[in-house]
Amino acid sequence: MIKATFKALQKKWNSYKYRFVPWIAVNLGKNERTLRQVMDRTQDKLVSDEEISASLRTFFRALFKSSLQRQQEVLSVLPDSLRSTYQAFPYTIETQKSLDGHHDPSKVMLETMGFSIHRAPSSLQSAGTGVFISAGTVPQGATVAMYPGTVYYAHEPIFFQSIRNPFIFRCIDGVLVDGNDRGISKVVFRSCSGRDRLGPFQMSDTSWLTTIPQNPLAVGQYVNNCSNEKAANVCYQEFDVPAEFPLELCQFLPNVNYRHEVQRPLRCVVLVALREIHQGEELFSNYYTIVH
Repeated sequence: MIKATFKALQKKWNSYKYRFVPWIAVNLGKNERTLRQVMDRTQDKLVSDEEISASLRTFFRALFKSSLQRQQEVLSVLPDSLRSTYQAFPYTIETQKSLDGHHDPSKVMLETMGFSIHRAPSSLQSAGTGVFISAGTVPQGATVAMYPGTVYYAHEPIFFQSIRNPFIFRCIDGVLVDGNDRGISKVVFRSCSGRDRLGPFQMSDTSWLTTIPQNPLAVGQYVNNCSNEKAANVCYQEFDVPAEFPLELCQFLPNVNYRHEVQRPLRCVVLVALREIHQGEELFSNYYTIVH
């Protein structure tokens, strides 16, 4: 009985430790491959925020065009010039198929970004779910995934959501992103998302809480940290969504602020490719070390 209980606890620990901050801190120095050093927190970006924003806009526009059947309410309130742009002749045969009711975000991702990703059991022993390249090749510097969830700033309540929650990401400035798609975290995200809706415009995407996200990038919370055996091929990068981000494309953003404040930007966390990543490879993230 005791042996069985111990084995169950050990299995749980082996799955959890890769997201347990104290364990990560103790094991950081064991292999330099797990570290990415920067001279200052302002220098932690591999690519510019403008490049990330442009990449997301391009992909989100493709997702929008590929799902025009369910975008009619949004299209009806857009300016004529913008509406005609979205209603122009579909850009590929695959998109035309999607307009006929076969919408597949992963195919849109492959056409637009040159690769697609999916969740599957990790190659790390007892690490649970991981994220793999389904098709195509990820070029170095590309945005390969997004870390979804509710965004908490300092002094905002997250105690109950954090209990037994391995999916809370801490940004370099202390902002927290709760990427748990279950329990209290799930309820909080849905509530905040509904609160922020502006008429026909959804200001965030709730489909990442399901097994079929409309934005296939929104699986970053399942990317495992690298180990001594598995070197990192992606790293986290934070950016604030610019105020001029197209309103009709906000429906694909997998993040929402816990508190709604007009002057507060929406924090997003993306994973950027450190090198070229090929089909079949699993994504592994590394850690930041700030050197003052």
